[in-house]
Amino acid sequence: MSLFNSIPATQAANAQRPLAERMRPRTLDEFVGQEQILGLGKPLRTQIERDDPGSMIFWGPPGVGKTTLAKIIANITKAEFIEFSAVLAGIKEIKAVMADAEKAQQFGTRTIVFIDEIHRFNKAQQDAFLPHVEKGSIRLIGATTENPSFEIISALLSRTRVYILKELTEVQIVTLLRRALEDNERGLGNLNLSVADDVLQRIASFSGGDARSAYNVLEVAAQTAVARAGKSPPTITVELVQDAVQRKLLRYDKQGEEHFNIISALHKSVRNSDTDASLYWLGRMLEAGEDPLYVARRIVRMAVEDIGMADPQALAVTIAARDAIDFLGMPEGGLALAEAVVYLALAPKSNALYAAYNQVRDDIENTAAEPVPLHLRNAPTGLMKSVGYGKGYQYAHDLESKVADMQCLPDNLRDRVYYRPTAEGSEREFAERLKQIRERRKQASHEEKKGKDKS
Repeated sequence: MSLFNSIPATQAANAQRPLAERMRPRTLDEFVGQEQILGLGKPLRTQIERDDPGSMIFWGPPGVGKTTLAKIIANITKAEFIEFSAVLAGIKEIKAVMADAEKAQQFGTRTIVFIDEIHRFNKAQQDAFLPHVEKGSIRLIGATTENPSFEIISALLSRTRVYILKELTEVQIVTLLRRALEDNERGLGNLNLSVADDVLQRIASFSGGDARSAYNVLEVAAQTAVARAGKSPPTITVELVQDAVQRKLLRYDKQGEEHFNIISALHKSVRNSDTDASLYWLGRMLEAGEDPLYVARRIVRMAVEDIGMADPQALAVTIAARDAIDFLGMPEGGLALAEAVVYLALAPKSNALYAAYNQVRDDIENTAAEPVPLHLRNAPTGLMKSVGYGKGYQYAHDLESKVADMQCLPDNLRDRVYYRPTAEGSEREFAERLKQIRERRKQASHEEKKGKDKS
């Protein structure tokens, strides 16, 4: 005997679908969020209302409505909707669908081909769509969580419009959850659940702007509440939500754009001496599961790029944090990284060394690689000494000033100045020291000239 004998087949099948799928908006009026492209007069809404057949790419994080929008567009424009998964489809499947779409076009039927995770298609697979997009046989709608500039071939990108979808706000997530609780047909309305606003707010905060994730938490919490309710009305509490979530999932991709966005935010927060933001972005990376040694390497880079000689101890602190990761492991080692990040944020800043070395690299790239001046070369053999190796070299330790008037750069760069210390932190002392050295060199040059004049 079937469990669903007393339930109509379609209703039983619907009940088996996840809440997120059942609550998927069917019209633009039901759609929540993305006002920047779907509000009145905004670009995507205008394209839909004009029945513009152009192809498009939806770029945004998970659970913000990319697939839903594609289905709504197909419904509004009365087009055949074919959904591809870039994970499963190959060239053979693509060609078969394209052939069907061309036949359908001959009978006046338009086809929308929706490709989820289009960034997973390789170049050859993306190329397979090009002629059909150009001819208008299909209307291509791709969805991606990765930056299309890096993941979509330029030929295909130039034939599509890219729309950026944003994370849903907590207020928008709460609106969707409340709608699901009140909907008797597709949602959880028939369960008569009691849920306080602060509980829905907690679910929204855990979801990270992902409606699908929020629906999943609500559904699990609702099932648990009903199972535990007995004869009393089922109530979703903060504790049930916490059990359903277990642990907040942070949107993060170790190889994707979010990875680079967050490390960029960490670096720029440190550079701007913002300890709180620096700690936050560090935590976002570590709590999402980033390799702590990767973070340690980037923190060492910050020490030499943004602090440099203003506080040479910064390099030692970051190297010690790197060593602490090896010694302690995680999560304890994360505190060592936190200490290093706060140290860097509070340290005086100077990019003088970074700028100096970049100028050195430019000169190496763009000027002739002249030989080392003869007086700077060692002369371990008689022959080398006879041709001038080491001739004129002045041993600084033998001089009273400890600084010789001796050219150490090649002739074509003899007057080049690379390092220009700032007045920040320890670099103020280094600047004064450098000034003294240059004055001693001038004095040595003056005395040498006087000696030559007398002779």
